[in-house]
Amino acid sequence: MKKTAMLLALACVMAAPAVFAQTSDATPAVPNAAGRTANMVQHRVAYMTTVLSLTSAQQTQVTNVLTNAASNRSTTHSSMKAAHDALKTAVHSNDAAAMEQASSTIGTLSAQEALAHAKTEAAIYQLLTPEQQTKMTQLESVEHRGGFGGHGGPGL
Repeated sequence: MKKTAMLLALACVMAAPAVFAQTSDATPAVPNAAGRTANMVQHRVAYMTTVLSLTSAQQTQVTNVLTNAASNRSTTHSSMKAAHDALKTAVHSNDAAAMEQASSTIGTLSAQEALAHAKTEAAIYQLLTPEQQTKMTQLESVEHRGGFGGHGGPGL
C-alpha cells in the first residue's frame, strides 16, 4: 500500500510540470491599427448611446463620421511622426534652419489636427436632437472642469 502511494505521488510530481506547461490557444491576438480604431469608434458610439440615447440611425451616422475622421487622422499622424523625427535629427546636428522648418511643420500639423477634431465634433453635434445637444454641452462642461477622470480626478 505504501509502495503504491509512493509511486502515485512520484507520478504526480513528474507529471505536474507537463500539465502546468500547457498553454491555451485562446490567448487574444493584439489588434492591428484598424482593429484598434474600430474598437475606439465602437466604444465612443456605445458611450454616446448610453449618455445621449442615440437612435440606431444616429449610431450609424456617428460611426461613419468617427471612422472617416480616424482614417484622415492616420495620414496626419504619419506626417507628424516624420516632422518629429526631422526635428530630432536637426537638434542632434545643431541645424537651426532645419529645427525651424520642422517646428513650423509640427505647428501646422497640430493646427490641422485641432481643426479636424473640431469639424468631427461639429458633424456629430449636428446629428443630435436639441435635447441631446443640450446634454452633450453639459457633459463637455463637466469634462473641462476635470470630471470623468480629467485633471483632478473624477468630479473634481
